Amino acid sequence: MPPLCHDDERSALLQFKESRISGDFYAWKFDCRPTMASWKPEEGSVDCCSWDGVHCNKNTGHVIKLDLSHSCLFGSINSSSSLFKLVHLEWLNLALNDFNSSEIPPEIINLSRLSYLNLSGTSLSGQIPSEILKLSNLMSLDLSLNDVPGGRLELQKLSFINLVEKLSNLKTLDLSDVSIQSTIPHNIANLSSSTFVSLRNCELQGRIPSSLGNLSKLLHLDLSLNELQGELPVSVGNLHSLEELDLSANFLSSEWPISIGNLSSLKELDLSQNRFFGELPISMGNLGSLKVLDLSQNGYFGELPTSIRNLFSLEKLDLSFNNFSGEFPWSTGNFSSLKLLDLRSCGFWGKVPHSIGNFTQLQYLHLGSNNFSGDLLGPIGNLRSLEAINVAKCNFSGQITSSLRNLSQLTALDLAQNSYRGMIELDVLLTSWKNLEFLGLSLNRLSVLTKATSDTTSQKLKYIGLRSCNLTKFPNFLQNQHHLRFMDLSDNRIQGKVPKWLLDPNMQNLNGFNFSHNLLTGFDQHPVVLPGNKGDLLTFDLSSNNLQGPLPVPPPGTITYLASNNSLTGEIPSWICNLNILESLVLSHNNLSGLLPQCLGNFSDELLVLDLQGNNLSGTIPNTFIKESRLSVIDLSHNLFQGRIPRSLINCSKLEFLDLGNNQISDTFPSWLGTLPNLNVLILRSNIFYGIIEEPRTDCGFSKLRIIDLSNNRFTGTLPSKSFLCWNAMKIVNTSELRYLQDVLSQYGRTSNDILSTYDYSMTMNSKGRMMTYNKIPDILAGIILSNNSFDGAIPASIANLKGLQVLNLQSNNLLGHIPSCLGNLTNLESLDLSNNKFSGRIPQQLVELTFLEFFNVSKNYLAGPIPQGNQFATFDNTSFDGNSGLCGRPLSKGCESGEAPTNEDHTEGSEESLFSGASDWKIILTGYVGGLVAGLVLGFNFSTGIIRWILEKLGMQQKATRGRRRRRN
Repeated sequence: MPPLCHDDERSALLQFKESRISGDFYAWKFDCRPTMASWKPEEGSVDCCSWDGVHCNKNTGHVIKLDLSHSCLFGSINSSSSLFKLVHLEWLNLALNDFNSSEIPPEIINLSRLSYLNLSGTSLSGQIPSEILKLSNLMSLDLSLNDVPGGRLELQKLSFINLVEKLSNLKTLDLSDVSIQSTIPHNIANLSSSTFVSLRNCELQGRIPSSLGNLSKLLHLDLSLNELQGELPVSVGNLHSLEELDLSANFLSSEWPISIGNLSSLKELDLSQNRFFGELPISMGNLGSLKVLDLSQNGYFGELPTSIRNLFSLEKLDLSFNNFSGEFPWSTGNFSSLKLLDLRSCGFWGKVPHSIGNFTQLQYLHLGSNNFSGDLLGPIGNLRSLEAINVAKCNFSGQITSSLRNLSQLTALDLAQNSYRGMIELDVLLTSWKNLEFLGLSLNRLSVLTKATSDTTSQKLKYIGLRSCNLTKFPNFLQNQHHLRFMDLSDNRIQGKVPKWLLDPNMQNLNGFNFSHNLLTGFDQHPVVLPGNKGDLLTFDLSSNNLQGPLPVPPPGTITYLASNNSLTGEIPSWICNLNILESLVLSHNNLSGLLPQCLGNFSDELLVLDLQGNNLSGTIPNTFIKESRLSVIDLSHNLFQGRIPRSLINCSKLEFLDLGNNQISDTFPSWLGTLPNLNVLILRSNIFYGIIEEPRTDCGFSKLRIIDLSNNRFTGTLPSKSFLCWNAMKIVNTSELRYLQDVLSQYGRTSNDILSTYDYSMTMNSKGRMMTYNKIPDILAGIILSNNSFDGAIPASIANLKGLQVLNLQSNNLLGHIPSCLGNLTNLESLDLSNNKFSGRIPQQLVELTFLEFFNVSKNYLAGPIPQGNQFATFDNTSFDGNSGLCGRPLSKGCESGEAPTNEDHTEGSEESLFSGASDWKIILTGYVGGLVAGLVLGFNFSTGIIRWILEKLGMQQKATRGRRRRRN
């Protein structure tokens, strides 16, 4: 008969039980099992060796193994714990309990016979005691998953070098999530018996030592989520037994490590989220045992090697977010075991063959953001194991086939931004997709039909995207989707009012919606309080409808609130002050009136965009903008604001765009704004600003300024010569790829990386002879608009330093003197307006060098002499020179007297090239228009009819001359 357990050990176990909070009431946290419930001191349960989780030596009766993992234990553990009286323990597993941020007591040394210790996921924190090094019999040590809000375990005072040196018998070492903050020591080779090493998320730094290659028995190595750098050592190729290697989420940088090709036993390889680059070598085909290959989010490029077809066992292949090219090798015989295929944003192209329908094991298919084409949906209609399909932003076409109803396991389907066409009865499809949570059909050529009533209550949709799907009413089935987190119904033709069910308490799971660009007139319920849980981050877009009445009230957790381009009325209410995490407030182009709330500049530390332009708001702008403000856009233009610019704007150090134009603000020029380091655009047009613009006395200001519009004010004095020397951003000719000034707003519902909302900076500006609306502002645009003021004196030569200028408008001032010839240095100019001033003398011949110049106006001055000829000047008509009685030459009918006319011998009167300085000048002119109008075309600019007529006439003359030469040759 085996001996009963020892009394002192039974007593220690019961005492440990009493010190814990345990039981079913705590089981919810870990979905755990209260193991110690069977530990009872009553007769019949005296032998503790029979208790759950307790194992004793059959000969001695001593407790040698204690397995309390997942046992609903809660409460601190300290030095007095009776657990440390079980000195015969060889095996201790306390994983997945909660010890309430306790430290590991140094009394752990009492358990000197331990060969197995598992404290993973137990909410421990603080320094690992040095006493743990004296557990020399340890063969398995698991301290992972102790990174909790209360703190994390740390291995800093007890160095990693010491641990590796003292515990050299370890076969299993898991320190995942332990804060080590060191390099991987070279003496890691001491762990020569180890088969499992995980140092995931340990804040490791530096390079991977070559000594790692000495761990020849390793089966599993995880170094992910650290800060490791450099190349992978060649010695890794010595780990011939390795089956799992995870190096993801580091800063490793090199071409594909050739030595990896030696690891023929590898079953899982994860190199994702690093800086690996180059082409994949043929040697990767040696990894014939691979089941998982993840190379995502690196810099690999080129075509895939044909040897990838040797990876017969692959179940997961993730190549997403790289720069590959060519076609993907769709050989079904090689990838028949695939369960996950992720090729998003890879650069692949070509038609996906019908043979993809033979990937019968496939569960997850992600092909989005590539140049694939063809009809994909037909072939995959029979892949009944598919759970998720993402083919957004490809070039797929065809119709939504009925075979998709066979995909009964679908949880996510994203077909957005393709060319699918036809009508789709959504209710019918949804009855087949009982598990569907994500549905994206936006931006195709679809017409979505829904029934007036439908039974979709069994679904648990969380996201639905039906943007631009020709909807005319709210899909009725949505009112039953109480799990819905976000819906996008924008860019449709939905009329009438937002239905009551949307504001029902059952819809409180909503993180937000996008109903913009429809024909909505209001809400079917008042007062209008938008849905949403208080603890969520919420986003609402109601812009570009016909909404009337007061602003709908959003929940306190709102981060994006967009309601521009409606007919909303009333004041901006006080509830705005409760939105303390708001990032974007865009209420432009409504009929809002009254004063701004005094909290406007300080109610949210997170506010990025404040756009209230185009309303009837009045009073003064609150002087309450807070320090460390994150505001990058403030647009209060086209209102009725009075008073001065609030000086607290100086706190908005992130400010890039400030538009206060078209108000009644009375102030001097705010030179103090020049200290804002990021200010790109400053618009003060059409106010009552007055006085001179003082020159900077010491430090320059406005170094990032690209656009300044002070037109239609009462400024006086000379132009700010020294300021022109300070505006450094206008000195740069930006030849980079065209980008727009914009702010990324919220990620709608935080549900998909492909669902982002952006706020494009917009403005109007007097350019090229008219007010132009820039719905997007390219970062190459640079302009100075000082028109309709009372500036006097000459144009300072310092303006010639601003070589990036595209628009210069000085019309309707009192400027005088000669037009400086140095303006010819502004070779990027597209629009130059000097009209209605007091300039005299000649138009400088150097202006002919402005080959991008599309608009030129010097009318109503006192200019005299010949008009320069050649290049863009051949395209300007009489109106550009009106009101200057002393000017002569083309395009005016008044000829120049002898000695005044241009001497360029190429300008022979009556010849077919009489308007040009050379036979190829028309190409220069067109180049000027095409090059100079890169911004103009994307901003809605059109060639003037005069320019078009001139081009047609010019091309016509060229054709006539060519035909004449051909006839003469014949």
